[in-house]
Amino acid sequence: MHTVTISPKFQVVIAQSIRKALHLIPGEKLRVIRHANWVEFIPVRPIREMRGFLKNMDTAIDREGDRL
Repeated sequence: MHTVTISPKFQVVIAQSIRKALHLIPGEKLRVIRHANWVEFIPVRPIREMRGFLKNMDTAIDREGDRL
């Protein structure tokens, strides 16, 4: 777990290990989502880059016998 400090301009620095793992580059856009008492940053990826990202997802759904 990494700790960051908010600058007087409300900026934070993302740790290098996280930047490398997520392949973040300067100028890249991130979505910021607030959940109760925490903040989440989600990289915005181009739609072409998202193609096939659910390729191995299991789509089988267990249903009750009367629900077909």
